Amino acid sequence: MSLEVFDAIVIGAGPAGNAAAYTLAKSGLKVLQLERGEYAGSKNVQGAILYADALEKLMPDFREDAPLERHIVEQRMWMMDDNSHTGMHYRSDSFNEEKPNRYTIIRSQFDRWFNRRVREAGAVVLCETTVTELLKDTNGRVIGVKTDRHGDAILADVVILAEGVNGLVGQRAGLRQELQPAHVALAVKEMHFLPEEVIAARFNLKGDEGVVIEAMGTITKGMVGTAFLYTNRESISVGIGCMVQDLAENRVSSSALLEAFKAHPSIRSLLEGSEVREYAAHLIPEGGYKAVPQLYGEGWLVVGDAAHFVNAVHREGSNLAMTSGRIAAETVVWLKRRREACSAENLAEYRRRLEASFVMKDLKKYRGIPALLHRNKHFLDLYPRIASRAAQIWLRVDGVDKRSKEGEIVRDLRAARGWRGLVGDAFKVARAWR
Repeated sequence: MSLEVFDAIVIGAGPAGNAAAYTLAKSGLKVLQLERGEYAGSKNVQGAILYADALEKLMPDFREDAPLERHIVEQRMWMMDDNSHTGMHYRSDSFNEEKPNRYTIIRSQFDRWFNRRVREAGAVVLCETTVTELLKDTNGRVIGVKTDRHGDAILADVVILAEGVNGLVGQRAGLRQELQPAHVALAVKEMHFLPEEVIAARFNLKGDEGVVIEAMGTITKGMVGTAFLYTNRESISVGIGCMVQDLAENRVSSSALLEAFKAHPSIRSLLEGSEVREYAAHLIPEGGYKAVPQLYGEGWLVVGDAAHFVNAVHREGSNLAMTSGRIAAETVVWLKRRREACSAENLAEYRRRLEASFVMKDLKKYRGIPALLHRNKHFLDLYPRIASRAAQIWLRVDGVDKRSKEGEIVRDLRAARGWRGLVGDAFKVARAWR
């Protein structure tokens, strides 16, 4: 492959990289995709959520053969204290539509399937190949890559970095700063296997219906983070994640948090009798809009987790990854058809298109949330306890009149934060949530 020139090289075969390579290849461009794993998805064993809209824009027929687990009909959101949870959930039969909106997937299976579609579209895919450096010309323009497979150069008009949250290739090339502990979470996950009929009975499901539980509260020991549980066809994905900075400062291990979460009364019964077969830990970029790095330059673009495209408030990632990969590829195709160079000036079109999409609009909307939570850790500990205490008082039938119960709840609120604190917290949330 020495001195072979491609229209584009895509580094990485996750959702963002596959979306970019697929879009480029389907448009007739000469594409090389490089993946350091044994195969696409080989580094991922955990379950995840697939948002159908983002993938449907790439391949409307994906449901015909994609390895989908369950389509989600119920979403539960819990605030947890040490032995209870207060929450809300939404379940609707309308989610049993002909083309469901969300699915649970097993990433290793899904990424491998997606990458097969990339190959079928005409891209050249090399796995077990690590990019060691980006090649630049004398003007600093990226013109290709070097890998551990060959010492010779592989040249391209543009390189798309879909290398994941660590972004090591971009860092070594001086295109981005080193990853900051305050901008990334460490999540640990396990796969708990149960018979399909047991999962259906335990979560009140039929057919391929599924449930998602997302939780926050004292389960993260006052640190910024969340936990989750997803139902797959014959397994349950369960995990928890906290910001790396908080874990380091508090000297708490993610595995200890996961064990405590699994032992919580609200979770323990859902996992009872299951067999743990898989465990994984990985980093998630959760710094939000203010952590987004430079997205383009002379001969290069960055997409997906490498660009910090994760909406931590809504727990969305794969849809931002696939959408950014698609938009990056469409920008390159647009320039190619106009016979224009992939210069920084021209690739700025990628940023403009992202700004017009939900990706940047959503990140910008919640840009104040990370700082809000870092500065107000009581949101993650105190308020779940207050909610649980209020529910205990109100729901317990013990001969005390309801007006007295209301008074006790109000006194608890005043004792916990005071009126000034409560109003101040409400103002902080409203200002950050815009």
